[in-house]
Amino acid sequence: MPEPGEAIELRSALLGLRRTSGLPVVFGGLLSDARHARIVELSGARSPALRGLVISAGSGLGGKAMALSRPCAVTDYPSARHISHEYDTAVAAEGLRSVVAVPVVVRRTVRGVLYGALREPLALGDRVYDAAASAARDVEQALAVRDEVQGILATTREQIAGPGVAAGPWEDVREAHRELRALAPRIVDPVLRDELLAVCGRLASAAGPEAARPVRVPLAPREMDVIACVASGATNAAAAERLGLRPETVKSYLRSAMRKLGAHTRMEAVVAARRAGLLP
Repeated sequence: MPEPGEAIELRSALLGLRRTSGLPVVFGGLLSDARHARIVELSGARSPALRGLVISAGSGLGGKAMALSRPCAVTDYPSARHISHEYDTAVAAEGLRSVVAVPVVVRRTVRGVLYGALREPLALGDRVYDAAASAARDVEQALAVRDEVQGILATTREQIAGPGVAAGPWEDVREAHRELRALAPRIVDPVLRDELLAVCGRLASAAGPEAARPVRVPLAPREMDVIACVASGATNAAAAERLGLRPETVKSYLRSAMRKLGAHTRMEAVVAARRAGLLP
């Protein structure tokens, strides 16, 4: 079963697919192992027939999309000749006829499958294909971010020992902190996000070379994100790209953070943030 964050991301993508495509029924699921996906999210369904259905790679329309790593569609599912028909009972119970299936592919590995369907045997147009591809990309990007966060967290945990940070290059610690701060706003799963921010706090409170007695400075989360980027040497434009913000917005957050830190330059702001225990 998908983790809570993954379920939210999958549900959001499917609702977006239904809204932008105009399809009355959308559903999908993520892979539970290398060859099987379980349908866990549905919108517009009239029966529970599809919920919990396990799709095997190569079987049915979705299984074909998974096996080929590309979208597949049929105009009339019951009579389609180019797919196998293991799931006809569930499809018939929901009354589906015209169906598109799109795999979610992260770094060349299939991680899930999304469906959109009509209850009439009508050809699906470019609008539907574009919407389905866009929804799959949304899930792909969310999963890629989760993978990246979990990879950084695994590496960073090795640097954290007891109440402090294990001996090692401080620039590595600072780089991990910056990467985690930049990724935090993109994490939907509250459990993973809380763990990420907790690790950031551990890194920031470690006794780095510039550390002194911490002085509490109430920076907003986005101000902290910007300061972390600036500390890595990023320009406003580069910070904007990393954080998904406009350069003008980054500049505004930076000005606000500098004012709170009593700094007149970007470098003074970074030093002040480190002395305040906000950055490693």
